[in-house]
Amino acid sequence: MSLFSRVVVFGLAVVLAPRLLAQEVAWTDIRGLGVEGRGFEKTKSFFDRLPAASEKLVRPPVWSLSQDSAGMCVRFVTSATTLHARWTLRRQRLALPHMPATGVSGVDLYVRDEKRRWRWLACGFPTKSPTNSVRLVGGIPRGRREYMLYLPLYNGVTSVEIGVPAGQSIDKAPPRPASHSKSILFYGTSITQGACASRPGMTHLAILGRRYERPVINLGFSGNGRMEIELADLLAELDPAVYVLDCLPNMNAQAVAARVEPFVRRLRKTRPTTPIVLVEDRSYADSFLVTGKRKRNEGNWRALTIAYQKLKQDGVVGLHYLPGANLLGDDGEATVDSSHPNDLGFMRQAEALSKVLGPLLKTAK
Repeated sequence: MSLFSRVVVFGLAVVLAPRLLAQEVAWTDIRGLGVEGRGFEKTKSFFDRLPAASEKLVRPPVWSLSQDSAGMCVRFVTSATTLHARWTLRRQRLALPHMPATGVSGVDLYVRDEKRRWRWLACGFPTKSPTNSVRLVGGIPRGRREYMLYLPLYNGVTSVEIGVPAGQSIDKAPPRPASHSKSILFYGTSITQGACASRPGMTHLAILGRRYERPVINLGFSGNGRMEIELADLLAELDPAVYVLDCLPNMNAQAVAARVEPFVRRLRKTRPTTPIVLVEDRSYADSFLVTGKRKRNEGNWRALTIAYQKLKQDGVVGLHYLPGANLLGDDGEATVDSSHPNDLGFMRQAEALSKVLGPLLKTAK
């Protein structure tokens, strides 16, 4: 094949410009590499976040949101100097009014550097539905490296593939050490699911997963993290290093008072010693001036404090408490809409949670 592009103009062959031959790409389905963040094996679709049997147990909005791939990622090793991604989305909607397509429907690539730190490398921009195919990065020096690719936060996927030049290989990453094999499990709201991170690797869950070198299970359900007892039973099926319960943004004081104690007690029946962290809702960024929002925060906090103290008095062990007033800071710069964090807000939440999670994970079995 010629290396030059030719067109015919009035019967004459005209050379337009030299071009390189397209490089053949070899694709690897990530399901064969080990996808982290899948808490349940018996799912209706591979990338669902809840088991198939739960479709009849949870409310329809929770089931629908469980089809989003939030929190899932794949680690792999390759020596390739060019990396591609190809993924097929479940929903036509690529973006939200307050959240970019890169976070809603994109993929996000990290790599370990020479100091074994996770460093951001590339984001796969979604431009259409259902299937996107992009070159994530090219022209990097040769060398065998470990990578991690995060999946979309507010869209589901039916397939995800990683591509390298033909003749190159992709292998599974080394398994995590036994001391770090158990996950951090988060149950919560849209904020837990990832609204409104600019890209999947910027959620506080992803940040903490990289920081503590652990898998993370994201059971955030936008607008629907309400501490329903069916979810306690589903969470109890899993055996994480720690449970983080962060549902107050979707609840009011009456719901907190009615649901927190039964939820924790049900979870404790099956998981008697696994640490449980109860998280207050963040302060609305405008609550310093908007009285109704401030009162909602304060009412939730009082109700959660009472439930926590009652559980402790009744001998429920392994409970931990994180106040919400400083989750996002007090300068008003950490949200997109007074409620959902921007990337700065997610960094601040990760820092606040690390003060509780750090000591717990040091002793986690």
